[in-house]
Amino acid sequence: MPTDRLVVPVTYDEHRGYVASHPDMPPFAALSLALLRRKVEAALGTDALLVLDRVARQERDRRRGPR
Repeated sequence: MPTDRLVVPVTYDEHRGYVASHPDMPPFAALSLALLRRKVEAALGTDALLVLDRVARQERDRRRGPR
């Protein structure tokens, strides 16, 4: 199944929040993944698939709290 989504790696920095980087754009930082996705998609003009590294996944899970 073909997709138009661009893969964008994401990490987490305790001082800047979630940070996305891609060769076609400057690095973006945001305090939430939703805001980061909106910034990236606006800059690139296409849907983005945010791929979280281990640190970003841990922070996301910590923020979600116990389930």
